[in-house]
Amino acid sequence: MPSDTAQPVYSRVMLKISGEALMGDQGYGLHPPTVQRIAAEVKSVRDMGVEVCMVIGGGNIFRGLAGSAQGMERTTADYMGMLATVMNALAMQSALEELGVFTRVISAIPMDQVCEPYIRRRAVRHLEKKRVVIFAAGTGNPYFTTDTAATLRANEMACGVIFKGTKVDGVYDKDPKKYADAKRYDVVTYDEVLQKNLGVMDASAIALARDNDLPIIVFSLDEPGGFRGILEGRGTYTRVVGKK
Repeated sequence: MPSDTAQPVYSRVMLKISGEALMGDQGYGLHPPTVQRIAAEVKSVRDMGVEVCMVIGGGNIFRGLAGSAQGMERTTADYMGMLATVMNALAMQSALEELGVFTRVISAIPMDQVCEPYIRRRAVRHLEKKRVVIFAAGTGNPYFTTDTAATLRANEMACGVIFKGTKVDGVYDKDPKKYADAKRYDVVTYDEVLQKNLGVMDASAIALARDNDLPIIVFSLDEPGGFRGILEGRGTYTRVVGKK
């Protein structure tokens, strides 16, 4: 069991997860038990005294690039993808509040009936009050992914690190699900991610993290207690940093 006395490595963190992470074993949409499990992981970290903000993708409902590839106008498709992230954010808010965690959804596209508009100072105040803040609707602009939105908001909120929750326990030189000899990196630099096209995040997100020296930790969201474990100084993951 994790020790309650362990001091977390970071005091404020950004958790970025894909919309697909909320699907469970389904091929589409939301899987409530999976949403609840991730919410419980977030609560365990919040209970350590760590301030948590989140960005959730929308690929489980609608992916702008996929819509664009099928002939839909790209800007419209991207806006539809942003709206999908709002739906995911509301689902996560509901799951967190069922666990007694005060949560705010803040959208880059104003929709006052369902969530707050993005105002940086207000968002920081929510974090200071130990509320979990979920940033929805990406950056509010087409052509930018939720990876870029997570990096942008993490910088604006002065987070110490971005946690990128994936299906695997770090960054590999090739797909570990296809290749048995795939090698996991303990540490990799931003430049290596870009040069080797390692697929941690899209290039603009990596460049933004590099320019602001914001580390990224890639870990498995399927590992029970993994999020909290890393903050306590243990677990398996890959760090993306400026220098090794």
